[in-house]
Amino acid sequence: MKIDSGVKSVGTSVASKRPATANDAPRQPESGSAARVDISSLSARLQVIGAEMTADAPVDAARVAEIKQAIAEGRFSVNPERIADELLQSVREMLGQRR
Repeated sequence: MKIDSGVKSVGTSVASKRPATANDAPRQPESGSAARVDISSLSARLQVIGAEMTADAPVDAARVAEIKQAIAEGRFSVNPERIADELLQSVREMLGQRR
């Protein structure tokens, strides 16, 4: 069975099946005019919350650098059994079902 995502190619018009041209490009504001962008108060608040969460996130920069270096050198290995065990343990803790 083929799954169609319903997403059409950006470069081709669905109705005419013609390739996109330079005339189809978004127009730039004329010289002397200023572009204006307004964001809703909810969007602005979400940006503030996201910044706060990022700032509060505990990050061990030395550990991150160590992992990046290991990946770059090809010596970083993933242990899927350990990941699965720890994931299951987290779920048990969230559900309150410790074994």
